[in-house]
Amino acid sequence: MSAIRSGVELSPERKEQIKAIVCEVLEVDPAEVLDSTLFVEELDADSLRTIEMLADLERTLGIDLADAPIEGMVNLDGVYAVVAESEAK
Repeated sequence: MSAIRSGVELSPERKEQIKAIVCEVLEVDPAEVLDSTLFVEELDADSLRTIEMLADLERTLGIDLADAPIEGMVNLDGVYAVVAESEAK
């Protein structure tokens, strides 16, 4: 899943904003998280954190992720793709 799959490419600033939100929710240092770092397997995230992440992304970015394919949000690349797809609508 690519952040440009939907035809919308996220800016580096937008990606940093998303990463900051995700790292805050997961309570991890952003310097330790790569775009491919797996939330569950490598950062011990659970489904409750995913819901919290969705809510924070919606509130902070002003987007609607109600119909987002959250199963793809396994790492930052997946989150970027979901946000890009949402912004393309």
